[in-house]
Amino acid sequence: MNEANKTEMMMGADILVNALVAEGVEHVFGYPGGVVLHIYDAIFKQDKLQHILVRHEQAAVHAADGYARSTGKPGVALVTSGPGATNTITGIATAYMDSAPVVIITGQVATALIGNDAFQEVDAVGISRPCVKHNFLVKDVNDLAITIKKAFHIATTGRPGPVLVDIPKDVTILKAPFEYPDTIEMRSYKPVVMGHPGQIRRAVDMMLSAKRPVIYTGGGAMRGNGPKALTEFTQLLGYPITQTLMGLGSYPATDPLFIGMLGMHGTYEANMAMHECDMLIAIGARFDDRITGDLEKFCPYAKIVHVDIDPASISKNVPVDIPIVGAVDQVLPDMISMIKESEQRPDSDALAAWWGQIDTWRTTNCLEYDRKSKLIKPQFVLEKLYELTQGEAYVTSDVGQHQMFTAQFYKFTRPYQWITSGGLGTMGFGLPAAMGVQFAHPNDTVACITGDASIQMCIQELSTCKQFDLPIKIICLNNGYLGMVRQWQELFYDKRYSHTYVEALPDFVKLADSYGHVGMCIEKPSDVEGALKESLAMKDRLVFMNFITDQEENVYPMVAAGKGHNEMLLSPERELA
Repeated sequence: MNEANKTEMMMGADILVNALVAEGVEHVFGYPGGVVLHIYDAIFKQDKLQHILVRHEQAAVHAADGYARSTGKPGVALVTSGPGATNTITGIATAYMDSAPVVIITGQVATALIGNDAFQEVDAVGISRPCVKHNFLVKDVNDLAITIKKAFHIATTGRPGPVLVDIPKDVTILKAPFEYPDTIEMRSYKPVVMGHPGQIRRAVDMMLSAKRPVIYTGGGAMRGNGPKALTEFTQLLGYPITQTLMGLGSYPATDPLFIGMLGMHGTYEANMAMHECDMLIAIGARFDDRITGDLEKFCPYAKIVHVDIDPASISKNVPVDIPIVGAVDQVLPDMISMIKESEQRPDSDALAAWWGQIDTWRTTNCLEYDRKSKLIKPQFVLEKLYELTQGEAYVTSDVGQHQMFTAQFYKFTRPYQWITSGGLGTMGFGLPAAMGVQFAHPNDTVACITGDASIQMCIQELSTCKQFDLPIKIICLNNGYLGMVRQWQELFYDKRYSHTYVEALPDFVKLADSYGHVGMCIEKPSDVEGALKESLAMKDRLVFMNFITDQEENVYPMVAAGKGHNEMLLSPERELA
């Protein structure tokens, strides 16, 4: 026990705040209400914890999520009961699907009123149960400190995820001795982090015998020292590596061993390599449907090794040959040691032939687009952003075509740099997530890539950005449509654009100005670079750049529903015979 943790009688609200400080929390994203007023009073009386007033509770969780993903540390959100709690659910589900460590503190009516349909009462524990890693209802102030410790422990260990703590109002008022443990042991929760040596040995032997190997990694490779170990592992073997949307940045996209993102909008070479490989090494990935396509056609020739800290993810969607339960940053170093100690080496002739085939697929140039167009192409904007930021910006996105274009054209070279909603696909995520990233990295460039529809989901957070002078660069790729849905309607619904044209769009320049920010409207390709340069030069201002882009531009390649990796749709200009 630290000296600072000497027993002292405190109100529950003070216990909570001191527990957060003990956890190293510096920012809490929240919105006050009746049952959490004692907590807010406790926050007011201290100076170690900064509270960020958002304009909607969903944004509080997204901001905490962005903070968590860009730092690897847990983010914290604080809201009141009833609608305050229900407004967090989309944010919680977003964090849950993408394994983001977030602790959500919800106020609750007094314990005597629970179940009586009291004013602003809702069963936060019951409602959130399907989309949290765990949740708690604290009915005794004596349990509050240890519950907060458990919440942070569960959120940040094993497969990370959101944990909700529901605190009735009377628990925040009553007093108890404050003791906060340095560590905690939970008998019912002991994640396995070390891989089984026998399984690792079997996997190494199989990997070194491969003729056409592919390394496939997801968001689980991002944790801890995973990226460092992944880079050493990949370069030691010299095998091609592909990554999911959530895995981008855990291995540098500029390295020649990287063959691009895979899946529904992955590169031709990545998807073809997946289809033709004889050895698939899956690391920290969960084989979701956007990656696999038709399961019956998925990697038909491959033996599969799967490393993941979550045993429930292994063989859940795709049966694997060698399962290894453990943390990526623990398993990969063991694999590396065994590879170095082994007398066997990869078949250099087979590997050279495999790379020759991959290089042939690369000549398809599947990401090419019309560079002579008189309309702004979204790909061009993102290429220029990458060039002007030298690939160093933190990038958040909303969900849709702009998200996929960003994944394809911004080359992420380090972990925690790319923050997007992958599993849930949450429109409205980008701006509040960018706020969390900017608070975590106040001196770095943070760019939010969004669309004209997505940005309006949480656009009220422009007010929060003004209050705290957050110099986020918003890049709105405005095509006047719900772009990704329109693309599906074009390709699969005979161009019946049912309710995807977004009418009555606001004047985003005037809107940004009304919030006290800088607004720009860019309509010509020749003005793109200048606008981005001007925006990036404004180090202390939020700039909203409204790029009027080609309404008919689609994201290619595309693996349609029910198709395999080798059945991609390419752009009309690149379609293969």
